[in-house]
This record gives sequence, C-alpha cells and structure tokens, in this order.
Amino acid sequence: MFGYGHPLVPRLPEPPESAEDFLHAVVRDDIEFVLAMFVNIDGKPCCKLVPAAAVPELLEEGLGFAGHAAGAIGQSPADPDLVAVPDVSTYTVLPWRTGLAAVMCDPHVGGAPWPYAPRVILRRGLAALADRGMQFKVGAEPEYFLVRRTPGGGIAVADDEDTAELPCYDARGLGRSLDHVAAVSRALTALGWGNYSNDHEDANGQFEHDFAYADALVTADRVILFRYLVQMLAREAGLLATFMPKPFGHLTGSGLHLHMSLWDRASGSELFRGSNDARGLGMSDLGYSFIGGVLAHAPGVVGFGCPTVNSYKRLAARDATASGSSWAPTWATYGGNNRTQMLRVPAPGRVEARCVDSAANPYLAMTALLAAGLDGIDHGMDPGAPNEANLERDGGRGGAPVHSALPATLADAAAAVSADPVLREAFGKVSGGEFVDYYAQLKQSEFDAYHRRVGDWEIERYLTAF
Repeated sequence: MFGYGHPLVPRLPEPPESAEDFLHAVVRDDIEFVLAMFVNIDGKPCCKLVPAAAVPELLEEGLGFAGHAAGAIGQSPADPDLVAVPDVSTYTVLPWRTGLAAVMCDPHVGGAPWPYAPRVILRRGLAALADRGMQFKVGAEPEYFLVRRTPGGGIAVADDEDTAELPCYDARGLGRSLDHVAAVSRALTALGWGNYSNDHEDANGQFEHDFAYADALVTADRVILFRYLVQMLAREAGLLATFMPKPFGHLTGSGLHLHMSLWDRASGSELFRGSNDARGLGMSDLGYSFIGGVLAHAPGVVGFGCPTVNSYKRLAARDATASGSSWAPTWATYGGNNRTQMLRVPAPGRVEARCVDSAANPYLAMTALLAAGLDGIDHGMDPGAPNEANLERDGGRGGAPVHSALPATLADAAAAVSADPVLREAFGKVSGGEFVDYYAQLKQSEFDAYHRRVGDWEIERYLTAF
C-alpha cells in the first residue's frame, strides 16, 4: 500500500448507487440544498443550488445550464443547453454548512456526454483503462496561499508575522493559522477522505493538506471540492485562499503533486511495484515504462498540468525564491526520493508527478499523465537510469540523464499540446475538430492577452533607457 491512509476515518454510509439511494440519503442527512456541480476547462467550479424538494427532478432530467456563460467548455451563445447529469456516487454532505450537500455532474448536450467537459474526458480514459483490466489510482497534495487584500488593491500574506526566510514546517507559523488549518482538517476528516497531515509549506502564507489516495476520478472530484472548501472557510475568516501558482514573485509557488499507480482490477495487485529492481527503486518494468512515457510526452503533459501564464513563473523560479529552492522542475527527468526531479519515486510502487501546479484542472492533468504513461507501456519505453543530481544546485542538467527541457511559457506549452499525437488521440474529437486544438487555442489566446499588456517591469526598465 502507499501508506497514505489514516486509520481514524469516520464510518460513513456507503455512497449511493442509485437515484433511490440518493433520495434516501438526502432525507436521512436532513439536506436542505444540493449543489449540482461541474467544472469548465479552466477548472472553474460551476453549480446551481437545488432545493431538496427538486432533487427528484434533478436526478430524472439533469439540470440545464447556458454552457457559454459557464466559460471555456466548447459552447457558443447559440448552442443548446448543457445539461448537468449527476453522478449519484459522488453525493457528499458538506460539513461546513448545515443541510448542504454536493454532487458532481457530467455535462451532456443532446442526450450525449459533452466531449469538451473535463470530467467526461477523464471518465472516458479510465473506462478504456478498465478494458485493459487496470485501474489508475492517484493521491493529491494541494498547496495554496492564505492572503488578504491590501488598501492599494494588492495582496499580502494573511499572517503579518509570517516573515521567516525558511517558514516550512514552522510550528509557530502553523500555530498562528491553527484556526483555519484545523477547520480544514476537521472538514476533511468529516468527509471521510483520510486526512493525515496538514502543514505550513515552503513559502510565507502557504499551506498543504494531505488526504488518502483513491481512484483517479474520485481524487479529481475531491481536489475540486477541496478548493471550494478551503476558499469558503477562508472567506468566513475574512481571508482569501488562492490557488494561483505564483502569487508572490520572491516566494515558492504552489504545486498539485500527484502520486500515481496502476493496479490490476482482478487481483488488486500493484502493477508498478517490483521486487527485483536493478535500479533500486522498487519499481516494475511496467512502472518504468510508464515513467518513460510521461517523460517522452513531458512538454504536452506540462501544458495540461501548468495551464496559466503565471504557472511558468513557478517553473522558472529556480534561483528566485526566499527559501533558496523552487521545488518545481525545469527538465523532464526522474529519480528516486529526490524532489528536484519532474518525476519522483518516493517509495516502491508509485511515482509522483511534480510538474503539476495548483491551478491545474485535475481531470485534464490526470488524463494527460495517464495517456503518456500508457504510451510508454505500449511501446516498452525505457527512461534510462535515475537522475541523482540536485538539479537546482547544478543549475539544470547536472550531467545526469535528461529527456527534454520543459516549456518556458504558456505559449510554448500550447504548441507542445497541439503537436503531441498521443495526447491528441487521448483527448479525442469534439464538435469543432479535436480537443487539443481547442485547448491549445484557448491557452495561446490567454498568453496573447498577457503579452499585449504593458507591465510595471517594462516601464521601470525601458521608459528612460534609450
């Protein structure tokens, strides 16, 4: 096992398996409202608040949305309704609000799953994996900052005393924010997610909460609800929780590290674990081939794992953080228990992707990682020897095995996504052509909007320079 789990998890009722079970749960739990929720391509949580009396209609007919109004999800103002169809197994009582529950939904249009919808895309990929007799399990480590607005319209770390150069794991920093951190931990425990660790991270004002690994779709759903939970609890305290990857130029950015493994569906055995590993990491040949595939497709994978202009200020921050480390990769490499690598093997049987940041849409990031890894398995890719260098200290390659440089900007990443045939096939066709082209165009447009804007740095550097 991964060792992620926590034995002191409350005994919760089994998740609903049918509409009848769902209706029974709403009555049993004295639910007044249900949030019918989905996310768009940018990871924005979208929902409608459904009164308990209207839940039977929700389960029977779904709930209509003007898809174009929800943001990037492949719809124009002229398109028919996007209908959110609830996945009853995701029914979740939200412990920070009495009488409130949530259910994750799969968007449909015209009675069919909408191919632009991130949850639909991951579900399709996992169904194809099930046909191979395998299951993808993922553990997530979400990081975020607690900040407050300043009178001038900017932001500052919420805790004025959180100024240490090396604040990571600092008991005093954690203690000053204990009310918020404990509230999040209690909520995660009440949800039954197996919260086992909560800490102050490497940057001032930065925190992480860890919970047990699960099936990839379950973990992706939980990441979305986790962000919502953290932001709502922060707001109740008069603060703002941000999952922006790099809100402060001089501080370490926020990641969403994903711990991945494949399992045999019939036997329940771990397919990445190997007992006779000459490289000493406890991985199987299949596990190494999965690693090889992710490395081979790293630029395109990063395009989904680091989806904003701001993301690439985290990836390129090797020498620009107050703590002296960025904890973010620059090269497509793998190693053992070495956090300077893009892929880390911290223990036998699993591999951690450190190239995904806090802004990532978890459904899309997991789809890209899975597709790349399976391509490595299908072609027996060998990632070579583990990279043992300190890639931050050595300023890059360190003379060790490197597959490629990671994209330096969102524009580079968008081009890599569009150019990758394996990702193109995995994300599939949509009404306007192919999903990767739609996604790449969105990201290129985002970069173009940023690039057209003249910033303070340019004024300071160039105004009287010539």
